[in-house]
Amino acid sequence: MEQIIIVFTLAYVLVALCFIAPPREFVSAGLTVQNILSSYLGSEDMDFVGYHLRRTTSTLLLHSFLPLGYYIGLGLVSPELRLFNPARGGGVANVLLLVCLGIALGGVICARYWSWNKWSNHPFVKLLLKHGTPWRAVASSVNIEFCRITKFSSIIGGTSLYITDSWIVKCSAYKVNIAHQPDVHLSIIHAEDHDISHESNVAVQFLNIRVSSITPGVKPFVIRLNSTDYGDLREKLQAPIRNARNVVIHQSLSDKFLEAFKEQVSQNEVYQLQEGEEEPEPCIGCMQHPANIKLQKMCALSGEGECVPCYCRPMWCIDCMGKWFASRQNQQEPERWLASTSPCPTCRAKFCMLDVCFITR
Repeated sequence: MEQIIIVFTLAYVLVALCFIAPPREFVSAGLTVQNILSSYLGSEDMDFVGYHLRRTTSTLLLHSFLPLGYYIGLGLVSPELRLFNPARGGGVANVLLLVCLGIALGGVICARYWSWNKWSNHPFVKLLLKHGTPWRAVASSVNIEFCRITKFSSIIGGTSLYITDSWIVKCSAYKVNIAHQPDVHLSIIHAEDHDISHESNVAVQFLNIRVSSITPGVKPFVIRLNSTDYGDLREKLQAPIRNARNVVIHQSLSDKFLEAFKEQVSQNEVYQLQEGEEEPEPCIGCMQHPANIKLQKMCALSGEGECVPCYCRPMWCIDCMGKWFASRQNQQEPERWLASTSPCPTCRAKFCMLDVCFITR
């Protein structure tokens, strides 16, 4: 009997932990709160705030019933314990039953309190009120910006991070942290280096960044980020990230390649704008920098090699062209990127790094 209890306990604890913090296998199988209750939760893209109000409440409620599920399961696999007969189950069984029922009841009361009066008691709503009233106006602003494809997003474990034009949002199992971008100070407080990642089987570095807001009542919180996403994060943030502890940040393959790409292009021949040619407009990739790149077959004589002439007018900046070039390469063979080719993002004419020329007049 003891062996059955031990095996069942270990198995239940393992499954419960996977349900609370689902690994990739559970996510793929759809064994998550978001998937199980998808019809009730609705669409995160259409109603971000409402979705997470329902998600956090449902998660708390379901997780609070896990101990009671253990009690019921143990009673089924070990009927000799008489767990379903409190009068004969013994003192330990009765205490266990009271604890399980108390946790479940606490979850029900908390979920009811959060959802009472149209969610006005939910911690997320109270946090939104710190940023303005009525809270639904603030929620509407968050929902609108979340729908934009320009937002930055990162998911590590069961925690999601979203950076929109005006907001920094961190979503965990039972809680949502939010801060207004213009009111925050960010600082790197710690870096975690792992020789191997359980997801990619390569070395990985995670950065812990503290987000401190000057808005009264908004407590600081910490976001966790893969260092390979650090460059994209900085581009989306309005405030600089302080690195007072001089944490050495590992560059991603794309960042290293972009540096090498720029260095090579700076050594290539330049393209001289001719009389009558229009001045380059803003880059159509980022719309932030002027188009300063022209593809001109320079690597070999006409008709030789894989590359072909490109007749597109200048439309891209060096950063966007470098990112495009990297995105078209075999991600499993980064050592071959510098010597590879890519199709033009506009006309699909094949070119190599030697064909990328800075524009001058």
